[in-house]
Amino acid sequence: MIVECTYKSIPYGRLLSALAALVLLCIAVPLQAQEPPPRPVVITGNASQPLAFGAFSPGAAGGTVTVSPNGTRTAAGSVILFSLGYVYTPAMFDLRANQGTVLSVLIPPPAILTGSGGGTLSLQVGGTLPASPFVTTLPWPQQTTLLVGGTLTVGNITTNPPGTYTGTYTITLIRE
Repeated sequence: MIVECTYKSIPYGRLLSALAALVLLCIAVPLQAQEPPPRPVVITGNASQPLAFGAFSPGAAGGTVTVSPNGTRTAAGSVILFSLGYVYTPAMFDLRANQGTVLSVLIPPPAILTGSGGGTLSLQVGGTLPASPFVTTLPWPQQTTLLVGGTLTVGNITTNPPGTYTGTYTITLIRE
């Protein structure tokens, strides 16, 4: 009796491809995501540098002096800027929050600054670096630096005599 056997062969390349696919499917890969922040989320902030406009003269009609969050100072109107050694700086706040916390800065209404020689100025705080809203990228307890600029509205020399003008404003951080 003669038995005839026939078989079909699978090409070696296909067999290796199928075996490699099977091995890859069986390998477990752990996935990692950002862990949720602890509850309650703690946010702290400290003022480390005041908002300062330096030395200037209001001129005949007054105008505005602006200090941007990146530290540049500009004037509009008849205001004349002086470089007499008086510093001009944006306000600086050192913030601590859990990494990945989204924060928005609530800009306050204009604040009134009172002069040592009389007169008042209007301060509108505005502009932040990083721009609001922003995400804290440093883990607790490292600090994220927030720089805040502002615009000072200045009257003429009669309404705003020379002197030091001081006042307060409140910056509110909102966790989103």
